[in-house]
Amino acid sequence: MKRDTHRVAGHQQAAGRGIVEGLVYVFERVMPDPFVLSICLTLFVAVLAALIAPAGTPPKILDAWFEGTFGILGFALQMILILATGYAIAEAPIVQRGLRALAAHAQTPARAALVVFPVVAIAAWLNWGLGLIVGAFLSREIARRVNVDFAWLVAGGYSAWSVCNSGLSSSIALSQASHGNALNLVEKATGHVVPLSETVFAPFVFIPTVLVVIVMTALFIRMHPKAENVVAFSDASDDAQDASSADPHARVNTTASFASRFEESMIGTAVLVAFGVGYLFVAWRDKKFDLDINTTILIFLLIGLVLQRTPIAYANAIRRAARQTGSMLLQYPVYGGIMGIMKGTGLASMIAKAFVTIATPATLPLWSYLSSLIITLLVPSAGGHWAVQGPFVLPAAIGLHASVPRTAMGVAMAENVSNMLQPFWAVPIVAIAGIRIQRVMGYTAVTFAVSLVIYAASLWLIA
Repeated sequence: MKRDTHRVAGHQQAAGRGIVEGLVYVFERVMPDPFVLSICLTLFVAVLAALIAPAGTPPKILDAWFEGTFGILGFALQMILILATGYAIAEAPIVQRGLRALAAHAQTPARAALVVFPVVAIAAWLNWGLGLIVGAFLSREIARRVNVDFAWLVAGGYSAWSVCNSGLSSSIALSQASHGNALNLVEKATGHVVPLSETVFAPFVFIPTVLVVIVMTALFIRMHPKAENVVAFSDASDDAQDASSADPHARVNTTASFASRFEESMIGTAVLVAFGVGYLFVAWRDKKFDLDINTTILIFLLIGLVLQRTPIAYANAIRRAARQTGSMLLQYPVYGGIMGIMKGTGLASMIAKAFVTIATPATLPLWSYLSSLIITLLVPSAGGHWAVQGPFVLPAAIGLHASVPRTAMGVAMAENVSNMLQPFWAVPIVAIAGIRIQRVMGYTAVTFAVSLVIYAASLWLIA
């Protein structure tokens, strides 16, 4: 009887691997480069707007596309700075030693998953930028030690990162908790802010967040490819990248000069840290504690400066980070154009209203979640997405006397899910890890399906 049980379990595991291998095969052959995909989505949204949007005339589409493309540049720089400053923290020697110590505990693929998922999930819950960077660096450290499929491992880190929009850096939750924030649509409509205790720390958000991490850890352990199909990590690409990133104009110091001594002095670091800490002290003394995007960037900058110690070490870390985030500079304006078309032509409002009109007080959060799944695939930025969808779902929540926090977080939780199919946020993690994105997305498609059900059930069932 035990043999039969083991045989059935083996067949189930083989079937599961077969499904994942099929998904990887499909993504490798069907999915284009993320930048090319963003161009295809632009054309798709423009055609859709021309066909069904209330203001989908060619002049309006082109005008909205231009406004969106260049209107997002400030926000794009903020996002890239979060990633770059997070990279500088994760690359600091003391952090690298910590990651290597963690990687040493991952001696098998199963142990690798048990290390990656909780560590990356916690980092992402604290800050989405830190989670992306830690996921990439930790995956590389583990892959250097263990015979593990690298795409599988990076996909596990990205899947663990998916919980970020339910954490402390959730732009939707933070903006609704911040008095006077431009995206605090709840305060504008009701005069009240929504504290994090009603969003991030609420059971309907916190429980599924933990559950996604636990369930996906177990599933990824079962999904690891068979030994003959494993594609391991190669240090050769790392060496080539390091060689190509060397500065040909770097100063060669045969003797210590004033410039080199000043570059390697901690004086410059001390000056910037003093300015940053001084500002935070004054701002938080005069006002209550507030954490927004700019403050987060400043804190990351200060931590990175302290950990890197000298200005030249920090500058070199940012140069290396720029190589990994460069593709996002290209994609952000394109997605800004898509967002502009959806908002300017009324296409986004049509999608949101289509779900809102059939909602009841009990079902509105779920319909908000489902409509957000669609919009996120086209506008993969929580802040920009909220600016598009929030003005339609929040008045409906107030008018129906539905739960405002639950309706708002339905949008954020759908971001977690759709990011597993939308490759925009996977770009920096695969760039740092040094792997093609198509193989990674084959695995994260499973995360999409599982987390879709978990978050929907929590919105519906958990009080």
